[in-house]
Amino acid sequence: MASRHILTPAAAGLALAAGAASADEPLSVAGIHASPVENAWNSRLHEALEEAAAEGIIDYQFSEGVSGTDYPRAMREYAEQGVDLIVGESYAVEREAREVAADYPDTAFVMGSSGDPAGENFGVFGTWNHGGAYLAGMLAGAMTETDTVGSVGAVPIPEVNLLINAFAAGVAETNPDARHLVSFIGTFFDPPQAREAGLAQIDSGADILFGERIGTADAAEQRGVLAIGSLIDYTDRYPDTVFANAMWYFRPTLDAAIADVQAGEPTGRNYTDYSLMPAGGSDILFDADIPPAEAVEAMEARRLEILEGDFEVPVNMDEPG
Repeated sequence: MASRHILTPAAAGLALAAGAASADEPLSVAGIHASPVENAWNSRLHEALEEAAAEGIIDYQFSEGVSGTDYPRAMREYAEQGVDLIVGESYAVEREAREVAADYPDTAFVMGSSGDPAGENFGVFGTWNHGGAYLAGMLAGAMTETDTVGSVGAVPIPEVNLLINAFAAGVAETNPDARHLVSFIGTFFDPPQAREAGLAQIDSGADILFGERIGTADAAEQRGVLAIGSLIDYTDRYPDTVFANAMWYFRPTLDAAIADVQAGEPTGRNYTDYSLMPAGGSDILFDADIPPAEAVEAMEARRLEILEGDFEVPVNMDEPG
């Protein structure tokens, strides 16, 4: 379990104190990342936590590349240290994570999860950047020249299915006849495997790829087709390939959790709404010079409806067929 520490200068050398911190002192927060923090999803959490640490709001320490078998142990270790809030993911250890939280009722846990909150101290959040994925799908449907697009995902858990299905729904809005190819690589971090899956989709006719996983854009770049990123902005890394990104921002969720801990409020609730576009937790970034003007106009109109609450992006967590 690789571990690093990021502390604000004022907190350097100070031991972590048990119990909730007051609003006048930094909250002690631990991040437990199942993948390297370079992984797109984990990087979103890590970036928000680092920002809060730099602002003096929290003291932040983290572990990365933590396997499922080690994850409950890492949770217990940080809880034993007396950290106020533990942030991470329980997708592979739902039952075990809840057991740990029940053993440490004075520690707040806020975890990416497919399940419900548990008790007073086990909160959950979903990565619901499906609004941006839907909008990117609208652009892809209008732009594809082969009437075939592809999506490369990790594993068919509800949150991944939600994102890919939203992209497909956006494609269908602007191009009902388009084919949508879907591949799952069976793991959350394997860029070479995602690249191979993307190449196979291109060989099957896809000329735009939606990369739910890192590595998909490598296939698009190699074959000279366009790609859409997820969670982070891939445009600088693939300037001639990635023209849109379904962004996700963890900071609204983190701020809500911090406020609850500081106020002594239970964190055993669902924080997913903070990932939605109206809350500033997600959106689309795109290069307006690449899609046709009429496609951008239609997408922007739909985006405004989402932000104003006049259009709800379909929530479909079934495994894509």
